[in-house]
Amino acid sequence: MTTESGTTATEAPIDLASRYRDTRRVTLIGSAVDLALGIAKIIGGYIGHSQALIADGVHSLSDLCTDFLVLLAARHANVDADEDHPYGHARFETAATVGLGVLLGLIGIGIAIDAVRKLLAPESLLVPAAWGLVIAAISVVSKEWIYRYTMRYARKLKSNLLRANAWHSRSDALSSVVVIIGIGGAQFGFEYLDALAALVVAAMVAKIGYDLSWSSLRELVDTGLEPSELEDIRSTIMSVGGVRDLHELRTRRMGGKALVDVHIILEDPTLSVSEGHHISENVRSRLIRRIDDVEDVMVHIDPEDDEIAAPSEHLDLRRNILERLNARWAHLQAAAEIRRVTLHYLNGRVHVELELPMSLAPDPESAERLAEAFRQAAANEPDVADVRLLFGESHQNSA
Repeated sequence: MTTESGTTATEAPIDLASRYRDTRRVTLIGSAVDLALGIAKIIGGYIGHSQALIADGVHSLSDLCTDFLVLLAARHANVDADEDHPYGHARFETAATVGLGVLLGLIGIGIAIDAVRKLLAPESLLVPAAWGLVIAAISVVSKEWIYRYTMRYARKLKSNLLRANAWHSRSDALSSVVVIIGIGGAQFGFEYLDALAALVVAAMVAKIGYDLSWSSLRELVDTGLEPSELEDIRSTIMSVGGVRDLHELRTRRMGGKALVDVHIILEDPTLSVSEGHHISENVRSRLIRRIDDVEDVMVHIDPEDDEIAAPSEHLDLRRNILERLNARWAHLQAAAEIRRVTLHYLNGRVHVELELPMSLAPDPESAERLAEAFRQAAANEPDVADVRLLFGESHQNSA
């Protein structure tokens, strides 16, 4: 769907309650499959003398632990923001994903140690029963279906935790493929293939655990988005009218969401506050509409590049500057007619604009003489760069 402005509209946001319900349903269905497969593989491996099938069964039962973590994290992560957690609770999900990855890594190490022990003692190797192939094949089909089912909701809900759990299910399916190879090879006299298959399964499980933990730890320490994503953000910001440049672009992830902070430099540094705010709101809304992962944007407006121009933070605020200026041009009769004073803080100096009635300057010469008088009166004010006069119709005639 395309909006009138030419941007692609994204799907309506999913409320937290619906997100939790979907996550809970998907995870419970996966848990039921994990429990059935885990028990079947462990019993079948024990009776059929297949170490690889037992290891695969332990892998399946480990999914129950991760499913529990997913449910626990989802319950806390999908709670609205509160006073203690103003950005929400999404990082409960991230922390749980780290725990899930560590658990997988430990399981992989345990399976590997047992497999190596078997390989170093060839006399303990047994030929597994052929019917173990059937159990492993059922596991492949079942876990691949769970992977696809869970991943569909992971994409819909933008949940890294569900995505991690989906890959955990696929790792179980892949490990069952390795088990089939191991048991099949053992049937042809290569008994060591069963223990070797268990070792391969262990390596797969440990690798997935490492990947999950590392990516989530990067999120917890506020690692920024990838360069390609940053380039998309930059180009989107620069497409907004009124933006000349940007700097101090900072990003981080919060669960499945991305948060953006950026300073934008306006093309015209003398724009009104309301127009500058309007431009910043356009930057924010365009980023959220066009980039799926972006959840919120904090925009800071710079009238000039404060990385190059002299800083203006040492300058007085409006009240103090006006007090001094009013004292300096109090002797000017036209000062009593000032309608509005606009101050522009640019390049470390204050640029002053005065709005006066047009009746005070009936011709260009008188306008220039009056402007020069105000400039001379403010000449000894060190913070003032210049004074500019603007003349307009009287309020009575401007209806």
